[in-house]
Amino acid sequence: MKTNYIKSILLAGLMAFTTVSCVDDLDQEPPYEVTSASVYRDFVNYKQVLAKIYAGYALTGQQGPAGDPDILGGDEGFSSYLRQYWQLQELPTDEAVIGWGDVGLSDLHEMDWTPNNQFITAMFARIFYQVSLTNEFIRETTDAKLEERGITGANLELAKEYRAEARFLRALSYWHALDLFGSVPFVTEEDEVGAFFPEQISREELFNYIESELLAIEDELVPARQNEYGRADQAAAWTLLTKLYLNAEVYTGEERYADAVTYAEKVIGAGYELEENYENLFLADNNTADGIIFAIAFDGLRTQTYGGTTYLVHAPVGGSMDPAEFGIDGGWSGLRTTEQIVDLFPTTTGVIDERAMFYTEGQAEVINDITDFTDGYPITKYRNVTSTGEVGSHPGRVFVDTDFPMFRLADVYLMYAEAVLRGGGGDVGMALELVNALRERAYNDDVAGRISANELTLDFILDERARELSWEAQRRTDLIRFNKFTTDNYLWAWKGGVPTGTAVPEFREIYPIPTADILANPNLEQNPGY
Repeated sequence: MKTNYIKSILLAGLMAFTTVSCVDDLDQEPPYEVTSASVYRDFVNYKQVLAKIYAGYALTGQQGPAGDPDILGGDEGFSSYLRQYWQLQELPTDEAVIGWGDVGLSDLHEMDWTPNNQFITAMFARIFYQVSLTNEFIRETTDAKLEERGITGANLELAKEYRAEARFLRALSYWHALDLFGSVPFVTEEDEVGAFFPEQISREELFNYIESELLAIEDELVPARQNEYGRADQAAAWTLLTKLYLNAEVYTGEERYADAVTYAEKVIGAGYELEENYENLFLADNNTADGIIFAIAFDGLRTQTYGGTTYLVHAPVGGSMDPAEFGIDGGWSGLRTTEQIVDLFPTTTGVIDERAMFYTEGQAEVINDITDFTDGYPITKYRNVTSTGEVGSHPGRVFVDTDFPMFRLADVYLMYAEAVLRGGGGDVGMALELVNALRERAYNDDVAGRISANELTLDFILDERARELSWEAQRRTDLIRFNKFTTDNYLWAWKGGVPTGTAVPEFREIYPIPTADILANPNLEQNPGY
């Protein structure tokens, strides 16, 4: 049975971390207002410290939505981990445009960013702040330290589970670093605490490290579907391994599709079920929806932030849209999608794909002016309204209760099918059935949604991933894997800053190391092309 632990504990008695600089985050040990020795002496504190690590994906500091930041520099409202990850994964692709004039934001659409881009810098800082949090927790929960503090019995077993979760979260952040930045500075709990210049690790070496960590904790995590909601379990690690292996050829030059099949099968066999109503996966009570493997939890009272799903609910609302239908006080008139994504959904009469969540009234499908909110269709996927029609918990309807489904079963189905088609073994018939399970759900259990074996191709999988997973921070990674992100193999509106789209240099497949970090650490070399 899932309990909403993360939502109940965040911002309710967490140990307070002081701020650290955006520069050289890796060599910071997150200090407490009380010492680590006193915090870790009492086992009661361990779960609260672990909650702070989970909170790092949702929040930006000690109070919401701003005012006591974890990281100095930049606007605390826009600097949240999930908001920046989402923007770097979506805004350079066909899935999203945004009309705001923030410095550096249009560079993401135009794919001409520099190492000084504030959004790239914010993401880099968030990743390595999370690494520093996890390193400190892992360092303080070794067998030797637990024994020294007299932690035994059931508490000892829980401490080991917490440590495995922290290692998973570190692997998750390092995977984001691997995918977004390639070769990055590298520190673990084995490094001494204090000022030093971290060495840079190659992309292949980082891939190998993440793999080794996930394999090492596979049997130490809570079994699949048995942990508290919002916390990682074995299935979360298996899903991350599937993603790692599916993209291995991009990361290392060597394919690992057979391993992707193996770990996707583990998730598929773990007893998860598809949520019958696709819409329920993105509502204010989606913590009760089926098929979510790992989510970043949000709560309108306890996790108040202008990032995360508060951003994803508010930013696509504008024009003639009624904010009340989304359970919010007003829209931010920002996010829309391109005509290429709209065109992935057939407009034939009869049964309609319910994943086509576009607002069209008063909106033009073609984007002639990105700054004009009425150019382009907003995707109405995320709402601060429950499956029974109730509005989220925040009285002012600003901050939302909607969780972000980072890993879910449908994604694993599609990864399995893709890995099979790419020669990873497995069962083609099973791949077809998994894809058709998604198709039937999308078409209200109508067989009209099903495809034949001849239609199950890699190009179909890429399109189906856009239909199923749009605005879930998947698209950039998918387009790179299919060799369509920078090349002229696929053009979309405003790719490369051109209305009809244009190819951009291949080095844009990874982001630059921020200038501030390059200047601060003589061991770092900038990524090629920057």
